[in-house]
Formats: sequence, C-alpha cells, structure tokens
Amino acid sequence: QRLEHIAHYDALTGVPNRVLLADRMKSGCIHSRREHTLMAVGYLDLDGFKPINDSFGHSAGDQLLIEIAHRIKDTLREGDTVARLGGDEFVFLLLGLHKVEECEATLHRLLGEIARPVVLQAQAVYVSASIGISIYPIDDTDSDTLLRHADQAMYQAKQAGKNCFHIYDPELDRRLHWHREALDQIEKALEREEFELFFQPKIDMLKGQVVGAEALVRWRHPERGVVMPSEFLPLIEGKSLAVKMDFWVMEQALKQMAQWQAEGLQLLVSVNVTARSLQAPDFVQRLEALLNKYKQVKRASYELEILESEALDDLIYISKVVYACQQLGVQFALDDFGTGYSSLTYLKRLPTQTLKIDCSFVRDMLHDEEDLAIVRGIIGLADSFRLQVVAEGVESAEHGLALLNLNCRYGQGYGIAKPMPANQIAAWFNNWELPEAWKTPVNGSLFQHTR
Repeated sequence: QRLEHIAHYDALTGVPNRVLLADRMKSGCIHSRREHTLMAVGYLDLDGFKPINDSFGHSAGDQLLIEIAHRIKDTLREGDTVARLGGDEFVFLLLGLHKVEECEATLHRLLGEIARPVVLQAQAVYVSASIGISIYPIDDTDSDTLLRHADQAMYQAKQAGKNCFHIYDPELDRRLHWHREALDQIEKALEREEFELFFQPKIDMLKGQVVGAEALVRWRHPERGVVMPSEFLPLIEGKSLAVKMDFWVMEQALKQMAQWQAEGLQLLVSVNVTARSLQAPDFVQRLEALLNKYKQVKRASYELEILESEALDDLIYISKVVYACQQLGVQFALDDFGTGYSSLTYLKRLPTQTLKIDCSFVRDMLHDEEDLAIVRGIIGLADSFRLQVVAEGVESAEHGLALLNLNCRYGQGYGIAKPMPANQIAAWFNNWELPEAWKTPVNGSLFQHTR
C-alpha cells in the first residue's frame, strides 16, 4: 500500500500526482460521456511564488505549496480532483457540470482563497493564481490535449494580468491555427515570387492626362488564382512579415518604373507603406539603398503613401522619417484622408505633399450631403496648405464632374480604370480618353484653382 501511495501521490503535498491524474482524467471523460455532463480541467500556476521561494528559502516555499494544495482541495467538491504536476503548478478536475457557468463560481472562490495571506516565518506573504480551463467534451479531444489546452489558457490568464482565469475556446484555437498556417503560406509565397504588382492609373481630370499610378499587390495563388489584398494583408498587419512585404513592393515598383522609363513611359508611381515599416530603425537606409540600386528612376516620380490613421499613432517619429525620406528626393502622400482625427496642427507637422481623400467619402458624395461637405472641406484644406489633393473612389463620370466643380483635378477609381497588370498600362495609357462630361465646366469655379 505504501508503494502504491508513493506511485500515485505527491510526496510534498499529499495530493495526486501526474500518474493518478491521468487515470482520473480518463475516468472523468468516460463519466462525462455516459452522464452527458461536462468536465472542467483546470491548470493552475501560482503568481509570485519564485520571489518568495528565493527570499524565504525552499523550506518556506514547500510550506507555502502545502498550504495552497490544502486550500484548493478544501474549495473543491467531494469527488473532484486536485493534483500537483511539480513546482508551483497544480491541475484540478471539476466533474458533473451541466453548463460552463457552473465552474465559474468555484473558480472565483478558488482565486479568493489562494489570494489570502499565508504566514511564513512570522510574516504574511501573498501569492495569487492564474488558471486556465478546458471543458470536455466541448473541447472534444484526448486527456493530454485537454491538459495542453488548459495550459495555453493559463498563459492567456497571465497575459490578462494574473489573478484570474481564462477558459479555452476551441473555435478561437482553430482560428489561431488557421492564422498561423496562413502567415506561413504568405511567407512562402513571397519566397516563391507568387505576388505581383497591379497598377491603378491616376488622372488629371482637367487636362485629360495620365499623371501616375498606384502600385497594388496581388497574390497569384497556384490554386485560387488572383487573391485580393483584402484577404491577406490584414493577416500580416503589425507583424514583421508586413515589413518584408512592404520592401518587396517598394523594390518591385522601382524595378517596373525603370522598365517603363526605358520604354519612354514616365509615370509617378505611388507605393503604400505601413507605419510598422516606417518605424523600423533602418527604414531610411534601406530606402536609400533601393533608390541607389535603381539610379535611372527619377526620385521625384516615386511616392510613398501612409494611412492617415497610422501616421497619427506616432506623429513625431513618423514626421522625422517622412522628412528624411523627402531629403532623398521621394514624395509622400497621406492616404485615406478624412478617416483619422487629424487637426490642422497635425497636418502642419507632417511634411507631406499630397492628401488622398478616402474613397468612402467620394463614392457617396453624390447622394450624401455630409460626405459632400467632407470632400469639399478636405479640398479646401489642401488648397490652404498648398497640398495636392487626389480623390479616390471616382466610380463614374458624375463623380469626376462633381470633383472638378469642387476644384479637385486629380482622381483615381474604378470609373477611370481598375487596377491592371503592368504590361497593360501602356496600351491603356494610349487609348484612354477624357469623358465628354468633364470637358465642359458646370460653374465658373472650375478653372480658378489647379490644385
């Protein structure tokens, strides 16, 4: 019997060990299936145990663990299990639950009990607990995986501030797993050169001239065909892979500009760049290296675009980077203007040459007076600051005409041209004609400004 006890119980605390826990978990799963009930697997890790163990010594640390084990056992119901895995980690099983909420009251009591002071060497010390929970059969898997999922949930509890619990969500885990796989696929696609730049023309609607194009990345997926950026760019947002993608796009745009210039086609090309890339310590140096690599490209024809909302997140630093880039000869545009919370002070501090009106305002301005007022206000603001303004979302000749009569001469959108592969730009450039409606001003203000 003594050997049996040693084999199945923790020598320090007297509660079950890993061996007996595995047996209890197996029995608990069988019981849950038979009785159509739930079993909660709790993974508990003490917060602040190591400093106490280091300060008071291992003997005091052992005393603390014994006391915590007793408190856990006393809080649980008869028939439930608490086991010690080692160190300051415990696992407990709550059986016969009919809904998830039933275990939450027990967890709150448990956190409260553990947070009570423990007297060590005539001194009160405090610890707390982070608890992760997996629920069987909602999380319908084997015992080892249930334990691993509870462990993952425990780390989420620690990240949430400790002294709390977190319940594992199988659906969230599946989404996270899918997300990790998607990131891996995107990175490999970059290495395999599956990405390609499309270009959307920008037009001087007053003169009927093509003045530039925005570079937009597309994924030529071997199975799915052309994948739009809305499907993959949000997945890499804020990650190092976004920086890698930005620099790939920046170089490919320069490479294409060099080819166009050799063919006699001179266009200003705009490239979107994320704040994460601009905040990289070596951004300016890497940009300069790219510009030197493609020396034949006129730097004034190379424009970087940053979202207004991202620029405002770290205005002082971003402004310094933008200024340093402009010293290299490139231009900067503030993209999706109107969606952030820019004040006139912000606009003065950010050394940009162009404002791009967000397409949502332009698209709806024909039937929404508020959007029309916003567009009119941005155009006036740009004129006051001597900035060029480009309207995104020009989806029809009517949009273009309305913008012209608001003194906005530069436009971009599906009503002018959809994004297209680089090899189609020259033909489109030669065949595009100014819509008849744009040739006749509706009011006299059309030619008062050319900004």
